[in-house]
Amino acid sequence: MQSKQFDYLKYSIFMFALENEKLKIAVKKTGAELCKITSIKNDIDFMWNANPKVWGSYAPNLFPIIGALKDGSYHIENKTYKLPKHGLVRNNDKLIVHKQGENSLTFKLSYDEDSLKIYPFKFEFLITYKLIDNIITMTHTINNLDDTIMYFSLGGHPAFKCPVYNDEAYDDYFLEFEHTENSETHLINMRNGLISNKTKPIFNNSNILELRHDLFNEDALIFKDLKSKKVTLKSKSQGAILTVSYKDFPYLGIWAKLDGDYVCIEPWLGIADSENTNQNLKEKEGILTLMSQQTFKASYSIEIHNSHL
Repeated sequence: MQSKQFDYLKYSIFMFALENEKLKIAVKKTGAELCKITSIKNDIDFMWNANPKVWGSYAPNLFPIIGALKDGSYHIENKTYKLPKHGLVRNNDKLIVHKQGENSLTFKLSYDEDSLKIYPFKFEFLITYKLIDNIITMTHTINNLDDTIMYFSLGGHPAFKCPVYNDEAYDDYFLEFEHTENSETHLINMRNGLISNKTKPIFNNSNILELRHDLFNEDALIFKDLKSKKVTLKSKSQGAILTVSYKDFPYLGIWAKLDGDYVCIEPWLGIADSENTNQNLKEKEGILTLMSQQTFKASYSIEIHNSHL
């Protein structure tokens, strides 16, 4: 049986949905946040329920930074600006529905006087959700409307229910990576959320990451050098549940709250500040540049395996 969760969505408004013969997805207007992936046939939910007592988000969109900044601020052109963790799209109620089709939804956030006070670039951020068969694709489009080079990061933060079925436990699940890996996690300073110079071995000629709540005792696992561009969430009894594919994203985060029955699989173009950063946005690790009047696109996808539909 599917594990039952309290439906916190009833407290949310302005939901938009896409549906086909296999899946229904829902997206909140606030933050353009994916909040439901549900099987049409058997009503199984695959997304975390955003229980505010544990972690009150579903799948934040990260732009124009990933994670934390040192002292919550950055410098550019001899000026200092402050940005909240993960940037200015998350929890933002200014996004609009830009386009809505039979199998796609596009949301847009444009710069305004308020955004220019914390991020001094004239931008358009668009995210398109496309539902085809059993695959949801998220395509991010960044337009630089400014007359100068724009500096930014971009990422996803989807949280998937774990376990999916109520006769399972969290440690009945594991992540299977596309390729055999030999990689370390870059440890976070838990006092300030910054990337330290310490690492910890995670993979030793393996592609399996067993899920345990204490895996996240030191916060998120942060990978900079994975060969894999696909990760599959698997149940030891029910098989492959879903696969996240992220060919456009060089960094990957894996995270959950210690008492959270979910796992976040986070494709990133960019990374949180390091402890020794000079806070110059132009020199930030992983920062992207976009020339004036140019467009940048990056996509990742979530495939729900047919055996659960």
